[in-house]
Amino acid sequence: GARVDEAVELVERYVDQAATAGAGRVTIIHGHGSGAVRDAVRGLLAGHPLVSEWRPGERGEGGDGATIVSL
Repeated sequence: GARVDEAVELVERYVDQAATAGAGRVTIIHGHGSGAVRDAVRGLLAGHPLVSEWRPGERGEGGDGATIVSL
């Protein structure tokens, strides 16, 4: 798995590219693990100017191993 700082950098780039491409919603799959990557990713999303909201994935969307992001 990716280290926390690598994951945050990848997610930030992904969100920027998705917003530029006009995506309205994206799914970020960070896995379960220790929760460090999940928490760091969600912290980034909470303060990201292009993110209108985010939520944990539901059953069938990856559960808590994924985060659904509205741009």
